[in-house]
Amino acid sequence: MQIYNNTLIAECSAYDFKEMLERKKVKSWLKSVSAFANTDGGSLFYGVNDDGVIVGLENPQADADFISEMIKARLDP
Repeated sequence: MQIYNNTLIAECSAYDFKEMLERKKVKSWLKSVSAFANTDGGSLFYGVNDDGVIVGLENPQADADFISEMIKARLDP
């Protein structure tokens, strides 16, 4: 993956871009987490739109904490 003019170049089955964290639609992004965990792995990039443009997150630490909490609470190993 490369960054060119504030744009991430690459999205495939090993990466998924999310423009923002959808706190009310947790199930939608947890499906991606589960799919990556049950295959060869992968990465979710939050703060990146579908065109690969880095848009950032308003509060990345709070979003990271929320993601971690939801994974622990809703997914079983």
